[in-house]
Order: sequence, then C-alpha cells, then structure tokens
Amino acid sequence: MKIAFYTTKPYDRIWFEPMAEGYKMDMIFLDAPCKPNTLNLAEGCDAICIFINDQITADMIDRLCEMNVKAILLRSAGFNHVDMEAAKGRIHVLRVPSYSPQSVAEYAVAMLLTINRFTHKAYTRTRDFNMSINGLMGTELYRKTVGIIGTGKIGQSMIHILKGFDMKLYAYDLYPAQGIDVEYVDLPELFAKSDVISLHCPLTKDTHHIIDKQAIEQMKQGVYLINTSRGALIDTNALIDGLLSRKIAGVGLDVYEEESGIFYEDLSNQIIQDNTLARLMTFPNVLVTSHMGFFTSEAMQAIAIETMENAYALEKGMELVNEV
Repeated sequence: MKIAFYTTKPYDRIWFEPMAEGYKMDMIFLDAPCKPNTLNLAEGCDAICIFINDQITADMIDRLCEMNVKAILLRSAGFNHVDMEAAKGRIHVLRVPSYSPQSVAEYAVAMLLTINRFTHKAYTRTRDFNMSINGLMGTELYRKTVGIIGTGKIGQSMIHILKGFDMKLYAYDLYPAQGIDVEYVDLPELFAKSDVISLHCPLTKDTHHIIDKQAIEQMKQGVYLINTSRGALIDTNALIDGLLSRKIAGVGLDVYEEESGIFYEDLSNQIIQDNTLARLMTFPNVLVTSHMGFFTSEAMQAIAIETMENAYALEKGMELVNEV
C-alpha cells in the first residue's frame, strides 16, 4: 500500500518512518496541507493520511475517487474536517478513536492551574528578576464546582483527575456514559452552578457554538472556561464580550475556531491577519496554545500505531473497526 501523508512535521516522521518496513508500506511525507491544489501529490497512492486542519470537501472527495484513492486515514479522533456525507459509500474514512485521553485531560488541568494561579506570568516576571506577586492572586480549586461537557474517554479522565482536588462535579452529554460517578444535569443548570467549565465533546451540528452569548449569560460571575476539544465549540466573539464584561475570569484555549493555517506554523515574523485572534491574545487572563493537548510521546506513538493498523486492515480486507 502506498500512502501520502499530508501536513507532516518532523515529529510525525519520528513515529511513522520506522513503521514503513514492518508494515511493508510505501510512505510519502508531504509538508503541504491537503488542499484541492495539492491532491495531485497523492497520484498513484492507495490512501491519504491527514491531520485535523486538513479540510476535505465534497469536491476533493470526488477527485480522490477519480484517482482511485481508497481511504482517508485520520491522525485524529475527530472527523468534522471531512465531508462525511460525500464520503459515504465511496471512500473509507478511518480514524484513531482513542490514542491517549489522559494526555488531553492532564493538559486541560494544566491550563486551568495556569490561568488560575498565573504561573505563566510569574515565570515571565521572575526571568526579569521582577519578584513582585502583585496581581497574581488566584483562588483555591478545592471544593469548587466543575462542569464537564462531554463524558467520553477524555472527559472521564478529566473527572478522575479533578476528583483528586476534591471538587464537586457536574456533567452534560447527549449520550451519558454508564458507570461513572458524576451527576448529569442539563446545560442551563451546569452553566449556573459551575465555577469551572471544561469542554470535552466532539464538534457536531449539535455542539457548534455550544458556548455562545446565551450560554455565557447563564454562567456564574467569574467562571473559568477551558477548551481542549474543537475551536468552534465556542463563539469567539461572544467569548470576547464575556471577557470584556468580566463575566469570565479566565480562559484556557488549546483550540480556536479559525486555527487552520495558523496553528502548527511559525508565524512569529508575520503580521497576523486574524483580528479576532489578535484581540483575544491581548487579554491578560487568556492562555492560548497551539492545539497541543494530545502532544505526548505516548499519544504520538499510539496515533502512529493505530493509523498503521487501520491501513493494514484495509489492505488485507479485514474488519475496519475504526471506520467512521
């Protein structure tokens, strides 16, 4: 099998290249994102492998089918970046449903601790030998209330960690998980009671802008908001209004709804054209990172193995257990 890997970085090749011989597959690594004008680079390939910011449209699926590409391999659990209606019955879409939920949950907690206790600002100050702690006062998380939106494997890992802080937990999910020790409530109640809200749900038509102006109005004064899932779960303009009104005390964002073409790239010498993101970055109580919650050696290895297992199953005509 011949696979074209799009949007590859050096850290992708570390894990995938050694697997080529073992799986007896021909791998082409492309720095370029998967776009209509780069699809020709996959000519002669049996599959393409894409990452979260590669948007696959219906027209692109038409072209892939013309090229006899049999599968789209996702190096992610989410699949909202692929037109699934266009793909249905025409091309296989195989994902990595669970690579390391602990990695993302641990990162979400790290973001919460950072924005609450201002460790990122303290680090910057002390590097300049500014030892003043004025303006860096946080609050205890002990016995505060957390609302978890989405109780899949990552959400459950988050719940497990936060119990160690002796926090009161509420949860919301369209499909509640069985056998976990958490109280499910509806969204208005979760918004009204939570000191911290953390998002761990996929992006669907039901969850798009699940945090909007109305949702923020229902939240507690001084709420903390963490998003390590998908950027479009939050209406960014409504979020900015919530920050300006001081309704929101702090925000940790590892994702952004218009992150494609920005995240994972070095734009330090460029003028950022996204005025909304630039505005967001001016708030002292907002922490933005570049979609790296998953980025641990354990998770990267698991993604590579599961992706290659998906390709192997396709090649050998085996059951495609991770087909979307």
